Amino acid sequence: MNAIVQDFAEHWPLYLSIPLVAALIGYVTKVIAIRMMFAPVEFRGIKPFLGWQGIVPKHAAKMAGVACDTLTQQLIKPQEVLDRLDPERIVAEVEEPLRQTIEEIVREVASAYQPGLWESLPRSVQRAVISRVQADAPRLLTEVLAEIKSDVDNVFDLKDMVVTSLVRDKELLNRIFLEAGGKEFQFIRRSGAVFGALIGVVQMSAWVVFKVPLIMPLFGLFTGWFTDWLALKMIFHPRRPKRYFGLFEWQGLFHKRRDQVAEAYCDLIAQEIITPRNVIEAVLRGPMSDKVMALVQRQVDDELSRRASITKPLLVLAIGGRRYQDLKQRISELLMAKLPETMGYVEDYAADAMDIRNTLVGKMKELDAEEFEELLRPAFREEERTLIATGAALGFVVGEAQVLLLEHLAP
Repeated sequence: MNAIVQDFAEHWPLYLSIPLVAALIGYVTKVIAIRMMFAPVEFRGIKPFLGWQGIVPKHAAKMAGVACDTLTQQLIKPQEVLDRLDPERIVAEVEEPLRQTIEEIVREVASAYQPGLWESLPRSVQRAVISRVQADAPRLLTEVLAEIKSDVDNVFDLKDMVVTSLVRDKELLNRIFLEAGGKEFQFIRRSGAVFGALIGVVQMSAWVVFKVPLIMPLFGLFTGWFTDWLALKMIFHPRRPKRYFGLFEWQGLFHKRRDQVAEAYCDLIAQEIITPRNVIEAVLRGPMSDKVMALVQRQVDDELSRRASITKPLLVLAIGGRRYQDLKQRISELLMAKLPETMGYVEDYAADAMDIRNTLVGKMKELDAEEFEELLRPAFREEERTLIATGAALGFVVGEAQVLLLEHLAP
């Protein structure tokens, strides 16, 4: 015992460095583990095995699908996104750009299908024709929007819109996890240092007493593994406050911060994903846009039939039945092509009317603990073992380096 005390007194600065290094191991392994979750966004290295891609970007489709399942099944439905929009108010908001759009369509169609006749008309007559169509356009657009609202599930795929946005923009997918779980990641890093230092005290004691070289790498391995495992456990468990040893109470940090997490998550979803611009694009250019196109074609056909009921036979005779069908198709295509830009003028009104952020926050308060956990848990669950194993391996390597240093400086 005297020899041990004397040895410690002689080399105490070196021995005290052991818990400091253990704390460093705990901290650094957490920083690396978190970094490995999100970076790099694209694979770096030599495929297929020599290199790395962040876990979240690598599994972007799956991660986005899981996040979207919670979003679209528990938080908001496609009908809720569009239900609050008033077709008549939308038409009023886009009245001026709609007039310009209609004029461009009339001129293009007339020049294409009756170029000689259209060009020969006096400008006042051309203007009168354009004004007549412009006067009818608001009613046509109102009817189109009303039909879209009445059959949302067949013309708007909310899940596809969300998944497509997140898979296309992996940085945005990373932000969802990083911003919603910012405090949790900070806790992981800090807890790694604290737990590492505590383990390091035991490690130091074992080395001072036994001086067995295997102690250092084994403790380094244990530090890297245990601090990773414990930090992840403490983030999500227990889901409700629980007292331990009668001394202190703990609740999984993610669940304890439920309100703050909900606000960060919903802000990002409302500002970056379920936006008026994205919804308009999804309806008019998404995977179900062919159904919207068919709806527009039907409205155009009805409108032409209504306005040309007497002259329609003459019109068909003049340009031919086939060209008449092509004309209706061309009008519908031009409307579909120009509507996204025209509808862009309604974004401010739509954002206020849909109120996505507050709707999501309200729905998140209704989730049970397990459903709420699924917002962030997929980012950890996908390759949790890989992250923990990486921490253990790094700890082992650093522990081995400690042995060489200690044997050299305190033989």
